[in-house]
Amino acid sequence: MKTDLTLHPARPDVFTTGTGTRQRARGNISKLAALLVALLSVGAARALASDPVGVYALVDKVVFEPNEKNPERIQIRGAFAIAEGYGYTYKNAERGYLYYRMNPDKPNACRNEWADLKAVAGTGQIVAFGSRYGDKGTLRKKEAKPENPDVYPVAMGLTKVKEEKDYEPLKQLAKLRDAKPRNETPPARKTSP
Repeated sequence: MKTDLTLHPARPDVFTTGTGTRQRARGNISKLAALLVALLSVGAARALASDPVGVYALVDKVVFEPNEKNPERIQIRGAFAIAEGYGYTYKNAERGYLYYRMNPDKPNACRNEWADLKAVAGTGQIVAFGSRYGDKGTLRKKEAKPENPDVYPVAMGLTKVKEEKDYEPLKQLAKLRDAKPRNETPPARKTSP
């Protein structure tokens, strides 16, 4: 019987149990765990900043200036929850109006969104527009004189919002919508002759 003395190419030691192998395996597991933690942290940070909406609005009325055919400015009257900071924070929803002028860089987008705003006015539909990361405009009191309009915040378009019962800005707007106006003067009593 002959013995084969030819050299075989080196194979990796698959089942070795030396100390160096264990340390390399532990190092790889540590790197994998660190990578997993980093990926989860990035995902959590994105989740906190995932509401890019600038303004949630309940539009009661829209006023075009100087006219509806060729608007240069718009008053959007109703209730608004305006974004502040990053994440999901919004100022408390309030009634009043936003006063905008045409965005000179995007006049067609302004006209289209303004027509959409007019279409939802008075319907009770909550809409979203603008961007959390840009100018959103100034909420003005109902009785304030319309002056110094802000530039209309063209961003992602106007979107009808599906109401979520547990999302605070939408809850606040729904509450304002559903509140019945108070009659400040009681009805006069009829007196019999």
